[in-house]
Amino acid sequence: MIIKNIDIPLNQKNIILIGFMGAGKTTIGQLLAEKLGRRFLDADQEIERLHGMPVTEIFKSLGEPAFRQMEKDYIVELCQQSREQVVSLGGGSFMQDEIRSACLHSGIVYHLDLTWESWKERFAELIDTRPILQSRSIEEIEELFNSRKIIYADNHHTVNVDTLTPEQIADHMVRHLRTQWENEV
Repeated sequence: MIIKNIDIPLNQKNIILIGFMGAGKTTIGQLLAEKLGRRFLDADQEIERLHGMPVTEIFKSLGEPAFRQMEKDYIVELCQQSREQVVSLGGGSFMQDEIRSACLHSGIVYHLDLTWESWKERFAELIDTRPILQSRSIEEIEELFNSRKIIYADNHHTVNVDTLTPEQIADHMVRHLRTQWENEV
């Protein structure tokens, strides 16, 4: 699939949040959407709605490749069709070349970055709801964390979320976006 380079004014582009699972994409995305008066979409929740089953069940019954295809179909279509939304992507979706290309060409991509040490503090609350974590050792998860971080570096802006509250992060992003929009030629 070829992604068109979409010429959209900055203030109309989707704002797309990427980062490792547990970085706060959904929480921050909801706050950001509220502050900007935009609709919020969580890609995983939308896929669950469209396919009538939770992501964990899709992984179990259909497998990860089927889920990744659903994810690609949904996100690429979203990037080509919608505007002025805040979109939270699942932690693994940005690993797919077509999704990454669609997001970078049609949206403003923010990487919500956190350190491994900070992420480990969130591990206990994530393990049961994240199928990709199950049956992996902490060393394997750290390897996944580091490999994904390399891909997440391909973004428009990075925000470190280690020491800030979701409210502070959303406020920072609003200020950053408004400055960009005001300076658009």
